[in-house]
Amino acid sequence: MTEIDADRLRSFLVERLGVSGPMALDRIAGGQSNPTFFVTFSDRRLVLRKKPEGPILPSAHAIDREYRVLTALAETEVPVPRALLYHAQTDVLGTPFYVMERLEGRVFHDCALPGLAPSERRAIYLSMAETLAALHRVDPASVGLGDYGRPGNYFERQIARWSRQWASSPSRDIPELDALVAWLPDHLPPDDGRVAIAHGDFRLGNLIIHPSEPRVVGVLDWELSTLGHPLADLGFCCMPWHTGPDEYAGILGLDHAKLGIPEQAEFVTRYFAGGATDGSFGTFHLAFALFRFAVIFVGIADRAQAGSAAGANAAEVSHLARPFARRALDIIRHA
Repeated sequence: MTEIDADRLRSFLVERLGVSGPMALDRIAGGQSNPTFFVTFSDRRLVLRKKPEGPILPSAHAIDREYRVLTALAETEVPVPRALLYHAQTDVLGTPFYVMERLEGRVFHDCALPGLAPSERRAIYLSMAETLAALHRVDPASVGLGDYGRPGNYFERQIARWSRQWASSPSRDIPELDALVAWLPDHLPPDDGRVAIAHGDFRLGNLIIHPSEPRVVGVLDWELSTLGHPLADLGFCCMPWHTGPDEYAGILGLDHAKLGIPEQAEFVTRYFAGGATDGSFGTFHLAFALFRFAVIFVGIADRAQAGSAAGANAAEVSHLARPFARRALDIIRHA
């Protein structure tokens, strides 16, 4: 990735945000999405997210949508950082970017939450369920997001979209993904008309946990958000129960009771208790979530090969498309 021109960025932020003094710029490690940086002044602590350079999959890395949804959710119960500006031009950083306030807290990429007490682990997981329910309680039209996506037939459209993403990739030797492309359309649940703001990537690693308390204080990484079915987010959030510690730090096979981590059934019950929706949740939603994440890993692998992957650990996770597709097929076989 081309180095950021720090002087140009500083001049831009001084003019637009009124910051002053020296600027520190630090790349945030982890994640495979949009390159993200801490931007620190003596009087402001900010976060900058930009589109990656190089070839990317169609419709990916939509940071303009991230900025819009953060702005829309600012006055709701959903905890989000305050968005400050969006710059669509390429004159400052070479790609579009936006800037938001930095929230103080902890980010955990390992779903086993190492180093915490069992009671903390349990509380964090249940807070995650409650936060997702809070998001799905928001009426999109009431916050100016009534046109944020197409209502209805969400799963049908998403299966088609991610199947196209898979078909457009040069990485074609994953028969398990082909099997899911065939299975999912034949097992679509009836469209019940439910529409919510769907985060699209709601998982532990995209949440900020309070510095000392076991509760969510920020939801990040909204680039895949749209109007969608709430159970798609719930399925995505339940993936760790179906993937192992070596598969993007899942919790399959771990002693959940000893760790204090609630079982999936309790997590789902807590989510439904939030009043966001009701309805049948199960095999299809989990298989769809794992399929979609598998295709996301395909994109990571393709960008790593092209030299434009955003995450420093792209090579470590780029092989996970097949294991995730296999986990989805396992769920289907044991349903």
